[in-house]
Amino acid sequence: MTQRFMKKHLSTILACLCLVVCTNVHSQTPDSVLIKGVPVLLHGDTLFLLHGAPAGITVTERKALIEERLNRMDQDNIVNPDSIMLSHGDRDSMYKVSYHGLILFTTNASDTAFTDLSLNELARERTQNVKDAFSVGVGLRSFSSTVKLMGEVLAVIAVLILVVWLVNRGFRGIKARWINPRPYKPIYAGKYELIPEVMIRSGLASLLSLIRWVLILLLIYLSLPLIFSLFPWTRAIATQLLEYIIRPAKDILHSIVSYIPNLFTIALIFFITRYADKSIRFFAAEVEKGRLSMPGFYSDWASPTYKIVKALLYVFMFVIIFPYLPGSQSKVFQGVSVFLGVLFSLGSSSAISNVVAGVVMTYMRPFKLGDRVKIGRVQGDVVEKTLLVTRVKTMKHEVVTIPNASILNGETTNFSADAEKGQLILHTEVTIGYDAPWRTVHELLIEAALNTPDLLTDPKPFVLQKALNDYYVAYEINGFTDKAAKMEEIYSNLHQNIQDAFNKAGVEIMSPAYSAIRDGNTVTIPEKDRPPGYQPEGFRVRRED
Repeated sequence: MTQRFMKKHLSTILACLCLVVCTNVHSQTPDSVLIKGVPVLLHGDTLFLLHGAPAGITVTERKALIEERLNRMDQDNIVNPDSIMLSHGDRDSMYKVSYHGLILFTTNASDTAFTDLSLNELARERTQNVKDAFSVGVGLRSFSSTVKLMGEVLAVIAVLILVVWLVNRGFRGIKARWINPRPYKPIYAGKYELIPEVMIRSGLASLLSLIRWVLILLLIYLSLPLIFSLFPWTRAIATQLLEYIIRPAKDILHSIVSYIPNLFTIALIFFITRYADKSIRFFAAEVEKGRLSMPGFYSDWASPTYKIVKALLYVFMFVIIFPYLPGSQSKVFQGVSVFLGVLFSLGSSSAISNVVAGVVMTYMRPFKLGDRVKIGRVQGDVVEKTLLVTRVKTMKHEVVTIPNASILNGETTNFSADAEKGQLILHTEVTIGYDAPWRTVHELLIEAALNTPDLLTDPKPFVLQKALNDYYVAYEINGFTDKAAKMEEIYSNLHQNIQDAFNKAGVEIMSPAYSAIRDGNTVTIPEKDRPPGYQPEGFRVRRED
């Protein structure tokens, strides 16, 4: 039974024995390799030996990774050996060697199994070997590397010069073709030429020059990181220079994109306010032209009311859009707003009082443009009305500016209000002695008024006896007119006619006190108006014996 079993399974047993032998032979080969070590090479020289590898890779793969990193570092034109740093890894039982952030290799506890050195000593030895290898490389390649670096720097500078030349040529072409030969329409403010054609052309040329210089400086600035990146020890500077441009640009772009919804909100509020303003302006114009009448609302109120409503409308719009403005929530923005508000309040108290007075006067309607008025001691025609001041042009063509608050707190006489209805009364006073009959004086004064141009005959002029004084009677002639703007001329003509009328009637307009001590002098009445046979009167002296 046993022999049959052995014969039957002999082939299987022999196969298993062969497998075990082969397995033993194969497992012994890596052990011999590990004992001998795998060399890490640079420029054909051995830097150090590897006797193990982390889990998941073989020693050969670890060697290839380390050599690939060393060769990548070796591609730099100049390697600074002092930049090869040894430091602790993620664990205390591991050291890492790096160059400008690039990890070259690590040394762990498994690497000390085939050496008498400690982990720290082994790591230091390998680091020094790498530094020595690159130090020799620097010595051998310094001249060629320097020449190569200088060539690359000169190439960058040459390209920069070429680009700057092209930019200058392009901008000169734009200026010669699109700015200098083109005619520009001046900008007017009313009839005043605010910005002439020469200034527009000069401004566009200056703007084009500014854009050119900004572009050139930007090209020079961008070329600096490119030059600094050629040198290993200045690559950090190149990265930082790029960050100075890229980071603000990213922040600005991000802010613009995130602000788009608020921008749409502000635009919507603005357009609603704009069309509301147009609607109010349309109705105000209709009321001012008399096409639309409202009970108790005068047509001359339309324009100032529209201006007030417009100001309130846009203030309300600003209050609504204020939270949507960029930076409105910042403490600095709020502090500046409060400061400006306090400053405006403290510095504009008188201005605000004038504005309030201007608004009140608008609806009080004490006068309107063109009216002949007397405000305090100033008499003339109203030539301008604003919310702050009123300007009056006197008969001597002097324009007097009067604050609205002063007008509201003082007295105002409007001569044109009744003149439009023919109810303005112009009056002047004369004093005649008691020797002249009052009825004669009345007739002479009324005759003078009727002969005065621009004094109405209907209603008829009338005379008032104002006072019975010690030596004379005060008479006042009153006449109606509808020409308030010609008051001074009417007064002058009236005085001339009074003189003529009294002279013709032989009634002397003279102080009675002067007449009482007359010593024989001729009267002041013109000779042609004196009665026939007139003889000057003298003193009457009675002698008593």
